Amino acid sequence: MMKSMTFTRRDVGLMLLASTGVLAMTPIGRARAQALEGTKVVVIGAGIAGLGAAHTLRNQGAEVVVLEGKPHIGGRLLTDWSMGAPFEVGAGWIHGPEEENPSRQLADAVGAEYVVTEDENATYFLSNGNEFAEEDYEEMSDGWESVLEHIDRNFENNDPRSLLKAIRDYDSDLLDDPRVMWAFSAWTEFSKGGPIEDLSAVLFNADKAFDTPDVVVTTGYDKILTPLTEGLDIRLSHTVSGVAYEKGDGVAVETDQGVFEGDYCICTVPLGILKAEKIAFDPPLPQRYRNSIDKLGFGSVTKLALKFAEPFWDIETQYFGIVTEPKGRWNYWLNYRTFSEENILLGLSVGAYAPIADRMTDAEMTEDGLDVLRQVWGEDVGTPTQVLATHWATDPYTLGAYAYPRPGNKKSDYDGLARAIEECLFLAGEHTLFDYAGTTHGAYMSGLRAAEAVIELES
Repeated sequence: MMKSMTFTRRDVGLMLLASTGVLAMTPIGRARAQALEGTKVVVIGAGIAGLGAAHTLRNQGAEVVVLEGKPHIGGRLLTDWSMGAPFEVGAGWIHGPEEENPSRQLADAVGAEYVVTEDENATYFLSNGNEFAEEDYEEMSDGWESVLEHIDRNFENNDPRSLLKAIRDYDSDLLDDPRVMWAFSAWTEFSKGGPIEDLSAVLFNADKAFDTPDVVVTTGYDKILTPLTEGLDIRLSHTVSGVAYEKGDGVAVETDQGVFEGDYCICTVPLGILKAEKIAFDPPLPQRYRNSIDKLGFGSVTKLALKFAEPFWDIETQYFGIVTEPKGRWNYWLNYRTFSEENILLGLSVGAYAPIADRMTDAEMTEDGLDVLRQVWGEDVGTPTQVLATHWATDPYTLGAYAYPRPGNKKSDYDGLARAIEECLFLAGEHTLFDYAGTTHGAYMSGLRAAEAVIELES
């Protein structure tokens, strides 16, 4: 069986430029142009992982078809402009947009415009609506950072504790400090997509990151997909129900609109779909793959955008943090006035509360979010003129937002999923690359890696 492949940031950047045509002379483009003529590849999923893989393979001469269950491309990357400003239904930030970040490179290729979101430009409020005093912020930050430092210094890689258990063992008083618990929710649970009760203490902060401050794409995040779609055969509203595969015989992918055959299949569906066994693999995926799929966490982050006729908040402040109960309930708000002319507040529910919010109606979610805003601004909170909300946990094509490491997981539970199966089937997506899981650039890297694996098999 083929070995799992890893790439440096530079390798991925070169592959990206080759796949989009931005750079003509690269290792892939120079040495193996048209190397895959006559090779048929079926890609499942038209998100950034699937499109990246498909475009790279097509550029090498392969015959590629992309099957997507939704009526649009993008998967968990989709921009809604109905409010007059970009509401990112899925991924909302380019995390660490330095020049080597593949998402940044894709954005630059389409002339995207950005605004840095400054974490320091924030105001925090207690549950009674009072603004944090300076000592409140210091004690919150010190408590949060001391736990992270304690874990880094003292925990072995195989430590089975959850983050919540690690906090309790370090200083149980922190669990009763609503300010510190806010930080672990709004910062950590939001970042990782899972509740601290179910996050691995040793792995939740062990991945890699690009270092520059995060940005929002004010021209719309999903436009970065444009270079990847050119010339592709993309079949929308094609729901995949089964994948038959056999070494030497290729693959047959069954959909509600027919069967698609190929020499290879790259399956980029979200981890939630694999967990729910929405696709029947024949033969079943090897046991070690099924074990990893079962063990990894897959959580949600819920977004609620509320547009108002007039702002009742400080339009110069980028973030508002609000201590709420239960933990994770609309505790972080992004102010759109810091990068647009629209009076929009974007609320976030995270951790264990996100799946609860996902199952609300839009009307219920709106009232829930307004109730939190009234903790701070009282009767000044008006009636929204427009509302947009996400429901990732109940979306039948995702069943969640992104993967997170649970107690007992290993990095190989992610990376091992990317290994070739019978030299004809590959899994890709953010859940197959530990170092950059939960990010668009991680998903994209995984698609490039799968494409490169196919190219290597054909070399």
